[in-house]
Amino acid sequence: MSVTDANPVYDYVLGLGDNSLVLGQRLSEWCGHGPVLEEDIGLTNIALDLIGQARLLFSYAGELGGEGRTEDELAFLRDSCDFRNLLLVEQPNRDFGYTIARQFFFDAYNLALFERLCDSSDRRLAEIAAKSVKEITYHLRHSSRWMIRLGDGTDESHLRIQQALDNLWMYTGELFESDAVLEEVVTNGVGVAPETLRPVWNERVDEVLREATLQRPDDQWMTSGGRSGQHTEHLGYLLAEMQFLQRAYPGAAW
Repeated sequence: MSVTDANPVYDYVLGLGDNSLVLGQRLSEWCGHGPVLEEDIGLTNIALDLIGQARLLFSYAGELGGEGRTEDELAFLRDSCDFRNLLLVEQPNRDFGYTIARQFFFDAYNLALFERLCDSSDRRLAEIAAKSVKEITYHLRHSSRWMIRLGDGTDESHLRIQQALDNLWMYTGELFESDAVLEEVVTNGVGVAPETLRPVWNERVDEVLREATLQRPDDQWMTSGGRSGQHTEHLGYLLAEMQFLQRAYPGAAW
């Protein structure tokens, strides 16, 4: 299933769902492996929030697509080239610092996006956004606190979170790129122009980095392609694990 030029709203909603699903799956890998019990539960709860958002978005995308696809089919029966998520969210956890830095970059972007989507001309999308904003606000608060705690903590924690920021920075440029689908949904009032989110994102990121005594990485070459289905190898491994049961036993039901 590829991007459908005839229905840009479907493509847009599907991409939003892909972001939530892939990042939720990534965070779920921490279940039972968190640095402390409270954080193990915290990351798992955020993963559940994201999966819940993905379900709402996929259910709506299934209706928009006109082919009767269910949320499960969209999640488990597409190949990596059919996913439209940002490259940032598919990056591996590596360590706790990488997980927090990745989450922080995305949360700052996602909150700015969903705050604006509350005013979407698409009533269903606006309702999903209004519900999600409450959850994403907590997500950003959580990741921001950990950024500050790690950055302004020990020499080791400061070094490792700074390294995570430096290595993940190349994926942040894609947050603000546009394409034909985005241009169409912005024109009809359904979506939000990514570039307009940059000032809010910059402000929120810079504020936390200052308090965390971390250096904002210098602008560099930015990688992109996720929205057009060009992904890193990491997404393929993630999907292989996530989709195994449905692929091995098509139509399986409990």
